[in-house]
Amino acid sequence: MKNKPLALAKIHDIGNTKNPELTVVLIHGVASDAHTYDRAIDYLQDNLDLEEIRLISFDLLGSGKSYKSDNLNYNYSEQLSALHQSIKGIKTPIILVGHSLGTFIVTRYAKKYPSGIIKLILISTPVYTEKDMDNPAFMVGIEAFKKAVSIKNPNYLHEKAFNNSMKNIVLKRDNYSVLAGITIPTTIIYGKEDQLIAPHNIPELAKINPHITICKTNGRHGITRDKYEILNKLLTEELNVKNL
Repeated sequence: MKNKPLALAKIHDIGNTKNPELTVVLIHGVASDAHTYDRAIDYLQDNLDLEEIRLISFDLLGSGKSYKSDNLNYNYSEQLSALHQSIKGIKTPIILVGHSLGTFIVTRYAKKYPSGIIKLILISTPVYTEKDMDNPAFMVGIEAFKKAVSIKNPNYLHEKAFNNSMKNIVLKRDNYSVLAGITIPTTIIYGKEDQLIAPHNIPELAKINPHITICKTNGRHGITRDKYEILNKLLTEELNVKNL
């Protein structure tokens, strides 16, 4: 007998009607969980018409309240399968929102399961080219990031979920080419002071892929007010288009 496919723990599910026009699914980054969206969701609740938009967030495998096990590889296959189990019953059009590592999860999801996905909103995408990853200075930066993570939570550096998520997702060598080939309307929101994302790569992506637009702020890597103000604007615009 096969094991039941894993699903993700749902942390937020906010909306004031059983018949929303849109569903917005929010996916967090590495060494984090769905509560990284708490302030953004509070802001959206105050500014969006939640009679028409449903907001859902999940903890990825290995994070928060979702399943964690050293038997998992924490790769795209597992995370995409669990996300699919979690949202495949949604009947409305879906907008996928990802932060950091979560941007790669939602991009790959949209590529594998495009039905019903009408837009991607990618916040602080750490998209690296082959050239970046072959540069020794780049790996120095990655190690500096891991050190910063360990200061906040020393256990992360010893956890398979963190290490494999970095290796199998964030540092996957074809992330740039997958984004370069995405055909679903995609907006990348990023801060010009964000040192974790190789920001020079993002305008190049927009040049080679007409489906990508960019919104640059003055911020850094986190989901800060400058970013969720743009998120609110994008969701409002999408809702207005649907209601024309």
